[in-house]
Amino acid sequence: MKHIYLDHAAAAPIDPRVVSAMAQASKEYGNPSAFNNAGRRAKKLLETGRKAVSDFLHARPDEIIFTSSGSEANNLALAGYLKGKKGRVITTPIEHPSVLECLRALPGIKVDFLSVDKDGLINLKELEKKLGLDVLLVSIMYANNEIGTIEPIAKTGRIIKKFSKNIVFHVDACQAVGFLDMNVQNLNTDLVTFNGSKISGPRGIGVLYVHRGLALQPLVRGGGQERGLRAGTENLPAIVGLAKAIQFIKSSEAKKLSALRDYAINKIQKEILDALLVGPTGDDRLPNNINICIPHLTSETILLELDKYGISAGSGSACTSHSVEPSHVLKAIGVPATHINGALRFSLGRSTTKSNIDYLVKTLETVIFNLVKRHR
Repeated sequence: MKHIYLDHAAAAPIDPRVVSAMAQASKEYGNPSAFNNAGRRAKKLLETGRKAVSDFLHARPDEIIFTSSGSEANNLALAGYLKGKKGRVITTPIEHPSVLECLRALPGIKVDFLSVDKDGLINLKELEKKLGLDVLLVSIMYANNEIGTIEPIAKTGRIIKKFSKNIVFHVDACQAVGFLDMNVQNLNTDLVTFNGSKISGPRGIGVLYVHRGLALQPLVRGGGQERGLRAGTENLPAIVGLAKAIQFIKSSEAKKLSALRDYAINKIQKEILDALLVGPTGDDRLPNNINICIPHLTSETILLELDKYGISAGSGSACTSHSVEPSHVLKAIGVPATHINGALRFSLGRSTTKSNIDYLVKTLETVIFNLVKRHR
């Protein structure tokens, strides 16, 4: 049976060249903090990886902090800056749980939500009205992990900095890497987070960009690693793997996937009339994201049936896949109650082909027909 993987937004298959680089790095057993030859070799690899990431972001090497994941990087960015402070934070109701739950857990912080439209887009006029002297930080996701909405980050940054250079701007860019501009100078950001697993890199590695001069408190204490912001011996193979994965990002990939995405959406809307497309179309949507909702069926039931045909897909955020609650993103954009439990996310990748899409739509049509028939 063929296997078609359409869950790249959860984690992309690791590039064999990345695996090879990681295997080579694993031979360097020294601790980068040690004062011996083995430690110095490891330190050189560590800093080479840091330089590769900083070059990718158009940042300085000392502005790059390695973490274990995008979620940890978000927590370090937000709690690291806001802990002990009192004031207001502006964000959206469709952020990743690692942002929303972190903010809710911080005493003294009032969370002020921007509204989003039916496609998940923020209103910049509303942002301008909400900005005030009590605002400590604004956190906006670059591209939504469930519905693929791309927010106007550069414009948002300009508005914030025009109002006050003292307001910190955090951007969760985990889904944007590989598709969108990651030049932090263009984005007008102070804190940017991303990880390796979305770009055919290793799991267990995240990045936090911290604008030089911005002071954070560590969440993990007990060592001086990562500028004193994250104690613990660095995960050298994962850092080397991340740096290698960044080398293989190609702008042409976004164009190819955009065409496949639009082909898939058009075919689904033509063949599966009950399917509701969720999120924007065209340039406001991630090139690899398709999110649809099927009425009166559950995501889990459909996904289990698709698995039998060799199709791996998702229902939204992999970080909330065990939750029995409907997606907070879909609720925020007003998806009807008849459809909200039947959300399906198909996220494309380097290996996705047109024939894969044809097989998906044909299979999905069969699965939905059989499930509806079974539940009558």
